[in-house]
Amino acid sequence: MDFSSTALRVLRQVAESGSFTAAAARLGYTQSAISRQAAALERGAGAVLFERHFDGVRLTPAGLTLLRHARTILACLDEAAQDLSGSAPRSEPVRLGIFPSGGATLLPPALTLLAATDPQVAVTTREGTTPSLIRSLRAGSLDLAVLTSRPPHRPSDGESPPLHVERIEDTELCVAAPTTGVFAGRTAVHAGELVDVPWIAAPSSGAEPSLGVWPGLPGRPRVVHTARDWLTKLRLVAAGFGVTTVPRGMGPALPPGVSLLRVDGAPPEIRRVLAARLPGPPSPAVVAVLRALAAA
Repeated sequence: MDFSSTALRVLRQVAESGSFTAAAARLGYTQSAISRQAAALERGAGAVLFERHFDGVRLTPAGLTLLRHARTILACLDEAAQDLSGSAPRSEPVRLGIFPSGGATLLPPALTLLAATDPQVAVTTREGTTPSLIRSLRAGSLDLAVLTSRPPHRPSDGESPPLHVERIEDTELCVAAPTTGVFAGRTAVHAGELVDVPWIAAPSSGAEPSLGVWPGLPGRPRVVHTARDWLTKLRLVAAGFGVTTVPRGMGPALPPGVSLLRVDGAPPEIRRVLAARLPGPPSPAVVAVLRALAAA
């Protein structure tokens, strides 16, 4: 087998992004160049490595096997390049992925604590949805990911070996509403009152469901604004243009003009915050980050 480093990087990026088109955009190639590299990989491996689906591309078992080795090879090449250039890092890097609202509540205190207790650990962060962060973990472009899950709390991609997952905390889902208007002065709302209200939600796809609408809402929700950015959503709430859902732990980060409402008349929606990594012994730097996240 003869694989170029470029082809292995293409394999890793396709695994992470879930499509040839997204991989091409991330790597700065044309989609035809990505397709040629994928075909060359499959010829070299003598096996089918990619499964094409209507919603993207996934790796076959053979592709996952090659990806596992590609992670090691590419890490060694990067280390060799650093040694040859004399730029080998003295710090201990950790690439951390985190879901959007978790970044607002967990990152600042965790990184502050880490700077005081383990200053040699250099954390770089990336925000993403739980499905995209899991793909990045599998692709080897993240060392650790903070994910969120709903019951039965198994944010897994079903691949083997399973990810190593630790619980950080449980938090209740609430509704963020304007402090003025129909819910002014209240601390709770009945689920039935949420049926006809205007919602502000994140755009959804087939693989990644919409965030911002109360789960189990009867009928089709009236989504009037879509935005990925949490600040945009909460500013729209503060201005009185709708409501959205947030975990209770995000309360201290809410802007003026927004209040948290408990939802009555429906089972509590508990969201679990989890830290996930690839199986195997974690590095001391990853352990330090996990310790800081748990303390935060």
